[in-house]
Amino acid sequence: MAIGDSLTEGLDDLGPDGEYRGFADRLAEHLGSAVPGFRYANLAVRGRRMRHIFGEQLEQALGCAPDLVTVHAGGNDILRPNADLDALAAEFERGIARLREAGTRVVILSGHDTGWIPVLRVYRGRIAVFSMHLRAIAERTESDIVDLWAMEALNDPRAWSVDRLHFNAHGHRIVAARIADALGWPMGDREIWARPWSSPPRQLPRILRRRETLRWAREHLVPWLSRRALGRSSGDGRRPKRPELVELNPRSTPNRHLGAERSSDPDVQPRDDG
Repeated sequence: MAIGDSLTEGLDDLGPDGEYRGFADRLAEHLGSAVPGFRYANLAVRGRRMRHIFGEQLEQALGCAPDLVTVHAGGNDILRPNADLDALAAEFERGIARLREAGTRVVILSGHDTGWIPVLRVYRGRIAVFSMHLRAIAERTESDIVDLWAMEALNDPRAWSVDRLHFNAHGHRIVAARIADALGWPMGDREIWARPWSSPPRQLPRILRRRETLRWAREHLVPWLSRRALGRSSGDGRRPKRPELVELNPRSTPNRHLGAERSSDPDVQPRDDG
């Protein structure tokens, strides 16, 4: 199962059916291809805050007794200037502890580095502090953690959608491959997530970069800030896209315990220079 906000829901990674896919769906498809009877649910909804993720999402997950849960939470909280990072971390740890006490394997995703993004780099320090909290929580609860901050590929604009807030298809594929690698079920070579492009990103002249930043602020940042000022969220009224554990109809292969053995049929993705 996957719990979280818009990144886990899959914005902005549109699948062939026009629905959002995302790293969690990609990971489930990969794991399900090697595990008969594999079932998957994604409870994430865009805009959800910590109280939602470790509230109704957590309770539903515990009720299903899953073997594995991925958790990405806190992004919509720590970007609020008055949010208490220590209190958020304590709430996060209580939720993770409940999952671990129930016998569930947990993969925590840390925050990513926003240092390369104009305007959003002002949040870099808060994201770094919260990410260190998450590393400590992972150690204390004996959970797995995928450190998005350490992934150089996510500092490349080619991994992000035009809103600079969500991964694009490349970014979601990179994150899914990194989690699969951490679980011991790699999708292929390490380069899929460590060095997904064979060339550096294209550098625009400074004046064009400024124009792009102004356009981004007008089209994406201002509406995002306006919603928060009004206490609204893009996820208001939305329900999870995969609210129930559903079998993914995997291929018939020998059953194996997650993390015990590497997949013999990895979903190898070609390198893409975007």
